[in-house]
Amino acid sequence: MEIGIHTFASANFKDENGKQIPGNQAINELLDRIEYADKVGIDEVGIGEHHRKEYLDSAAHITLSAAAARTKNIKLTSSVTVLSAADPVRVFQNFATLDLVSNGRAEIVAGRGSFTEAYPLFGLRMEDYNGLYAEKLELLLKIRDNEIVNWSGKYRPDLVNQAIYPRPIQNPLPIWVGVGGTPESFIRAGILGLPLMIAIIGGETHRFAPLVELYKNAGIKAGHDPEKLKVGVHALGYVAETREQAVEDFFPGYAESFTKIGRERGWPPVTREHFESQIGPTGALVIGNVEEVAEKVIRHSEALGGLSRFSFQLDVAGLTHQQLMNAIGLLGNKVAPLVKK
Repeated sequence: MEIGIHTFASANFKDENGKQIPGNQAINELLDRIEYADKVGIDEVGIGEHHRKEYLDSAAHITLSAAAARTKNIKLTSSVTVLSAADPVRVFQNFATLDLVSNGRAEIVAGRGSFTEAYPLFGLRMEDYNGLYAEKLELLLKIRDNEIVNWSGKYRPDLVNQAIYPRPIQNPLPIWVGVGGTPESFIRAGILGLPLMIAIIGGETHRFAPLVELYKNAGIKAGHDPEKLKVGVHALGYVAETREQAVEDFFPGYAESFTKIGRERGWPPVTREHFESQIGPTGALVIGNVEEVAEKVIRHSEALGGLSRFSFQLDVAGLTHQQLMNAIGLLGNKVAPLVKK
């Protein structure tokens, strides 16, 4: 199992005096963390895509390219690319270029995003939410698999004998499908034979098992090799030297962040009781000391029939740069070896 870290490039980091740091410092500290993750053996880093004040990830491929120049082994992926609101031609060109810059380490996780701000920003209609994604994923795959493309669709001008460059080192360029909890999304990924990245940010992990079964059954029925139907999980997590320290570090910022998001989505405020249930044996949050985190990653894997990748979303809780560096060190040096053993 690969162990990864995911980030939304938060713009809300504070210094030791509680003052928000400038954006350039936040981005450069993120690059420091990615460089360190590479050194301690983390397998993959993913940067999301948002178009909101609190995140600095609207052009993730650029930050990943900067990280490519400072790393040697770590895979560099989007998590996710909001494909519905993007031109698949440009998405492919951006990540093919990243693949060249990184000597073959680029990946795309293509999804629809968990926020909606990209749709009005780029002049798109929410009524087209499903149609946009299905069509653009189809085109992205066609571009990946064909240097000369002929294609016709509803949401983009036709391509007629159109050559698309550059071509990546990897053939094919890895494309994962990022999903939440919609059965149709799992089935689509299976039919296409694409690896699956499941965002599990709450509830109980085992409730996704029937959806994973849908994915695998759809893939096998479509004639794909079961070994290629890989499943990964993106989950909120954090590790410290003790469980008590991990909870003390993570809970205040997590409660603040998800209470704020909840006001937009009609969720109740986060309580300590809810948080404790989520860090329990079956809850989605993976928080604790090294042994507890490793054991819970393995439980998640067993609950879903075996995982190829587990990626920790670390920076949703207002943690400091030093706290995140410490967590990355523990993940690479201690958690990953335990899981893989």
